[in-house]
Amino acid sequence: MQYEDILLDVEAGVARITINRPGVMNAFRGQTCEELIHAFGKAGWDKSIGVIVLAGAGDRAFCTGGDQSAHEGQYDGRGMIGLPVEDLHALIRDVPKPVIARVQGYAIGGGNVLATLCDLTIASEKAIFGQVGPKVGSVDPGFGTAYLARAVGEKKAREIWYLCRRYTAAEALAMGLVNTVVPHDQLDAEVAKWCAEIMERSPTAITIAKRSFNADSENIRGIGNMGMQALSMYYATEESKEGVKAFNEKRKPDFRKYQ
Repeated sequence: MQYEDILLDVEAGVARITINRPGVMNAFRGQTCEELIHAFGKAGWDKSIGVIVLAGAGDRAFCTGGDQSAHEGQYDGRGMIGLPVEDLHALIRDVPKPVIARVQGYAIGGGNVLATLCDLTIASEKAIFGQVGPKVGSVDPGFGTAYLARAVGEKKAREIWYLCRRYTAAEALAMGLVNTVVPHDQLDAEVAKWCAEIMERSPTAITIAKRSFNADSENIRGIGNMGMQALSMYYATEESKEGVKAFNEKRKPDFRKYQ
């Protein structure tokens, strides 16, 4: 596959997958998801690779979720909602090696879900986290809600989704959303340090540990598959479409008139 939306680099047993759409804050469209799926599949089953780093290009954003310019009732790719996010989320969990999210800026919406879903998350002090679904007529009905609650607790997860606030890296660390926070100019060095430590460990033991962790929350995959069906129907409603229109028109949405 020829990549247009991402970059894949491999060095010293570390595969770095970078969402390369800085002009749209590394938001993903259907093609982006397909390329990420291909890259994770390629790196994930390569025995010479011991750890995968997921990053976003530029300084502004790790990822800001689905590209609203590619969303007209459905996104522009395949799958239940026009984005094969279920396949991408499953693959991040299924590859038999740790996946580290390198968050240097905004991790918002589907980007926050990706950062949550990765095995480990290392953040710059400039990183910002949060969900926006109910502000733009969307929601993540699977790992983005149920697994988030496992990471930060039910009360905090509901706050994150219901209020759509933004949280600093320090706040994300305090709630358990990230593993560590470092000065912005030390982010790559810290990621490299964690990768080097992982490369010294038994890959088989780590794989078994990851499988064991995943087994405890695997039921969320089924919940998400069912939820995506509901989300697909929701996207067809005027209430959901109002969120996309308001976002693109840079105004506040008026959802309640469509209830």
